[in-house]
Amino acid sequence: MKRSTVNAILRDSDAFIRSFSYIMPPFAYWTPDQLKQHVDSDSAMIRDHMLGWDITDYGQGKFDDLGLFLFTARNGNQANVKSGMGMLYAEKIMISGENQISPMHRHNLKTEDIINRGGATLVLELFKADAAGDVDENAVVSVFTDGRRRKMAGGDLLKLGPGESVTLEPDTWHAFWGEGGRVLIGEVSNVNDDRTDNVFREPIGRFAEIEEDEPPLHLLVSDYDRWLG
Repeated sequence: MKRSTVNAILRDSDAFIRSFSYIMPPFAYWTPDQLKQHVDSDSAMIRDHMLGWDITDYGQGKFDDLGLFLFTARNGNQANVKSGMGMLYAEKIMISGENQISPMHRHNLKTEDIINRGGATLVLELFKADAAGDVDENAVVSVFTDGRRRKMAGGDLLKLGPGESVTLEPDTWHAFWGEGGRVLIGEVSNVNDDRTDNVFREPIGRFAEIEEDEPPLHLLVSDYDRWLG
């Protein structure tokens, strides 16, 4: 993915988010130099907890068909989890385009609420994991949607309108996309580590490979190791 494409997605996504009166934190708009200055002085948590912008095509180079926009606003770490104290939660805002698939995956540790914050319909394809953690195509899927227990056959589609949500536990495989347009998606979860906690059904990358054809508007979380040290 070209950096110019990433920059265009950042601008467009920010405008879409603002159209729903969701305001990003100030660090979202720091330039790369400003972010480095802050990380070197008082904001190392942004780098260490991978807060910030995240645009992925899962390494496939087909963002419009297979991709997701994310921004992590807050996130704890495993030290918090081990001590049972501190920031034990994470929050993201995401955008899924019409028929833009986030591929089938589950998590080892993360339980998450996926919330349709506005726009079109959010569609999720759901399966349960078997004892080995693989997809069980025959098992009944049981999830909570806003406190209501829902049971469905493996592979059935759960459709969420604006304001609706679903709670996904680590043994729930899920893929999702927008239907009828773009969807603004909220995610509230326990501590999130995208480097270690995503298990994809098919081998696939998590972050995009960036071709530097222009300077970055803002750094992505996948840029931090290279740009911030």
